Amino acid sequence: MKNLFSILLFFFSLILFSQDVAILKYKGGGDWYSNPTALPNLVKFCNTNIDTNINENTQTVEVGSIDIFQYPFLHMTGHGNVFFSDDDAENLRNYLVSGGFLHIDDNYGMKPYITKELKKVFPNSELVELPKNHDIFKTAFEFPNGLPKIHEHDGKPPQAFGIFHDNRLVLLFTYESDLGDGWEDQEVHNDPEDVREKALKMGANIIKYAFEN
Repeated sequence: MKNLFSILLFFFSLILFSQDVAILKYKGGGDWYSNPTALPNLVKFCNTNIDTNINENTQTVEVGSIDIFQYPFLHMTGHGNVFFSDDDAENLRNYLVSGGFLHIDDNYGMKPYITKELKKVFPNSELVELPKNHDIFKTAFEFPNGLPKIHEHDGKPPQAFGIFHDNRLVLLFTYESDLGDGWEDQEVHNDPEDVREKALKMGANIIKYAFEN
């Protein structure tokens, strides 16, 4: 236990000086690897527009690996099943309560699976919808109406849910918005430029919020 604490302390000393981000790889058969150009494009946008200095060679880390502690921000996406083992859940919980931040972007069909698995991570916490005046909607760019709608799936409004620990937002789940599709290369989904810009600006807000809170 003492050795584990020393390792965690070392990794979080790195996080204090790091702005790197990573994609979270999980078990269960869901396509964690979807939207491969999304996070690199968001990183480039942030470095250009909000004065970040993030490594544009984004990495992939497994949810159960201690390597997640090297990154203050993790991004997770997919369409289907998600499974966290007990060790995965404990590792992710330790990461989040120690200062890390996880953004989960539902690429479509993720919600029932991720909601169930998050109960392993935070058994006594629920996903709560963020109000439109939450700081995450105005850290760098103003979104007075809350989370923007990027892709249409079931005709539902976009929603942003969070999990809080000691009054700090440690996890953001974006639903019925599909921000990651808007971050992808333009030719992937042929989104209009104004739609892609909205997605990237909201993504920049999330990155900035995660780094500063």
